[in-house]
Amino acid sequence: MKKLISIVGIIIVFFLLYFLQSNFFSWFTIAGIKPNLFVIFILFIGLFATKKMGLIFGFLFGIFLDIVIGKNVGISGIVLGIIGYLGECLDRNFSKESRITIMLMVIACTIIYETSIYIFSIFANEAMIEVWAFIKILLIETIYNTILVIILYPLLQKAGYYLENAFKNKNILTRYF
Repeated sequence: MKKLISIVGIIIVFFLLYFLQSNFFSWFTIAGIKPNLFVIFILFIGLFATKKMGLIFGFLFGIFLDIVIGKNVGISGIVLGIIGYLGECLDRNFSKESRITIMLMVIACTIIYETSIYIFSIFANEAMIEVWAFIKILLIETIYNTILVIILYPLLQKAGYYLENAFKNKNILTRYF
């Protein structure tokens, strides 16, 4: 029951983030660039839930975004799925307690996501390569995502530990009672 409530909560939060991304943050752009809340969200699902959950939700939410936005269907799903899977790998090697570690994870995942989407759009649409414009967009979006993680970290950590308790049964009994 706890897993079902968590899954429904993840879906509701996704649609809330979609609303914020498309409506609210269009008022708060920096040089016309919005943060990418979905990268942060999928990373946290991968960090606090299992890698299967991060992979599945990343892929499904990415496909949904591609269909709604009208881009090439599938690339966001693949890249967000990879980020969800990467979240579990990062969880095994790094601590989730430190804001600096989480900030570095968000920076790396934002760079991976944006670079992958940019490279794919160059090959798929035969677009012109504009390195300076891409670096500007990447830098601003990375800073924006990092600032949001700094501000929202306590909320994300509480929600993340709820997910972790629901999906990763880490109830460890000590040897000494």
